[in-house]
Amino acid sequence: MITILDGGMGRELFRSGAPFRQPEWSALALMEAPEHVARVHQSFAEAGADIITTNSYAVVPFHIGKERFDSDGARLARLAGSLAREVATRTGVKVAGSIPPLVSYRPDLFVAESARPILSVLIEALSPNVDVWLAETQSSLAEVQLISEMLASDDRPLWVSFTLEDIESEAVLEGRREPTLRSGESVSDATRLVRDIGGRAIMFNCSQPEVMEAAVKVARATLGPDSPLRIGVYANAFTTEADDVDANVTIHDIRTDLDPTAYSVWSKSWVAAGATMIGGCCGISPEHIKKLRSELL
Repeated sequence: MITILDGGMGRELFRSGAPFRQPEWSALALMEAPEHVARVHQSFAEAGADIITTNSYAVVPFHIGKERFDSDGARLARLAGSLAREVATRTGVKVAGSIPPLVSYRPDLFVAESARPILSVLIEALSPNVDVWLAETQSSLAEVQLISEMLASDDRPLWVSFTLEDIESEAVLEGRREPTLRSGESVSDATRLVRDIGGRAIMFNCSQPEVMEAAVKVARATLGPDSPLRIGVYANAFTTEADDVDANVTIHDIRTDLDPTAYSVWSKSWVAAGATMIGGCCGISPEHIKKLRSELL
C-alpha cells in the first residue's frame, strides 16, 4: 500500500502570496499570516495527501534568530501544530510533526549540546497535535541519534528522512557513484541506524529526484525483504544545491522539467525500487500530489 505524503510548504506559501522571505522562510507566515499556512495544509489534504506535515521546519534560531526563538519559538511551534491538527480534524488526514535540522545541509555545524535545548522546545510544543514524528532533512547520523534519544519515551512512530548529496546527481543516477548523506555517510549505515533505534520508516527528501532511486535500492538491500521498516521519498524541485550556496540567504530557482506528470514518472521508479511512501519537498505543489494519488493508487 502506498502512503501519499504532502508537498513543500515553504514554496507553496511563496506561490500563494503569503509573507515569505529569507531568513525566516516558512516561519514568516506563522508570524504574520497563519491563515495562509492553514490554506496550504488544506490544499494538500484536498489533493489527496494522507499525511500533512507541521510548518515547524523553520522555527529554529538559524531561520528566526536566537532572540526570537527564545522569546517566541514555543508559541510558533504550538501554532504550527494546532494549524495542522485543525485541518487534519476536518479532512481525516494524519499529522506528522516536523523535527528539522538545526542548520540545513550543514552536518559540520551540528553540536549535540546546543541542539538539545532547541529540539526540546520543538518536541514539547508540537507534541499535543502530532500522530507521528518526522525527523526530516537530516544530514548526518549524529543528528538522528540525538532525536531518537530525546523521543525514547514517546510511543508514537518515528520516521526519519535524510537529505542526500546531489551535486553529482547524474553520476548517482547512472550508477557511477553511490548515494550518500550530505555528511558523506553511507545510506546503508543510515538505514541500519533507523532500524536499530526502532524507527518505523526511513525516507529521503530535499534532494534531486535523480539520487532517490539508488538510495531506495540501498535501503531495501540493507533491510532485506522481510523488514517491516517502510521506505519513502519526497524529492525537491530545486536546481542542484551547491556546497557554497547559503541555504539561509538564497531563494533557489525551481526546475522547469518537474511538472506533475514528470514528477510522477520519477515516483514510479521509486515505488518499483521498494518505496511505499511518496510525496514532495520544496517546489512540489498540491497539483503534484494530486497527480501522485491518481497514478500510484
